[in-house]
Amino acid sequence: MTAKKDKWMFEPGRGLERTQRGITGLETAIILIAFVVVASVFAFTVLSTGIFSSERSKETVHAGLDEVRTTLEPRGSVTAFRGRYGSGSTTETIFKVSLVVGQAVGGETVNLTPPNSADGASTDPDIVSGAQNKTIVTYSDANQHLSDLPWSITWLGYSNGDNILDPGEKAELTVWFYDRLFAVTDVDSNSSIGLMDGASPGGAGGFASTSTALGVNDKFTIEVQPPTGAVLTIERTLPGRLNTVVDLR
Repeated sequence: MTAKKDKWMFEPGRGLERTQRGITGLETAIILIAFVVVASVFAFTVLSTGIFSSERSKETVHAGLDEVRTTLEPRGSVTAFRGRYGSGSTTETIFKVSLVVGQAVGGETVNLTPPNSADGASTDPDIVSGAQNKTIVTYSDANQHLSDLPWSITWLGYSNGDNILDPGEKAELTVWFYDRLFAVTDVDSNSSIGLMDGASPGGAGGFASTSTALGVNDKFTIEVQPPTGAVLTIERTLPGRLNTVVDLR
């Protein structure tokens, strides 16, 4: 009896259940294909998202570069012009500022269509009817901020005849704080300038009060804001004495 029992102990499969099941090769292939399909869909989704994100990032970077890239740069010093206002008044202030600008290296062309003109033969500045100026000039100091000053332009040297600043061209921008009321050679004469109260010649945008007029040792900031590109900022301080023409360098 013992020998028979020992024989059973060493017989393969003896005592095991005969109901165990496995998987066939076809089932394995189906499962493998399912994994491959899911992985392919997931990989396609990741790649598509990555490509889209990369394109959006590229567009954002280029847009940022366009905004910060310098378009205008100063070419020379800033010149201020003295005037007096009021009948018989000896009160002095600055009534216009001129600066020469050019296109920065690698910058874009700039639309410098002026909202005003000036010929020196009559009251200046004169409103240009229908002018669609895209470049805005603003002014600020310790007492006020003027968001859209009148300005005129004079092309220096080479010019192709339009109001677009191209490579190699230079333009003198004259920013007007007050109206020049008389056609005088020396604007230092009495009653030569008046407030910009919205009436002709220059319209609105400049100084409308004498209480905050620029004086000696005053600091001011002019910003030339082109349609695209970085803003050109000019900061200057008036000297302790105002000459007829003041070179602010």
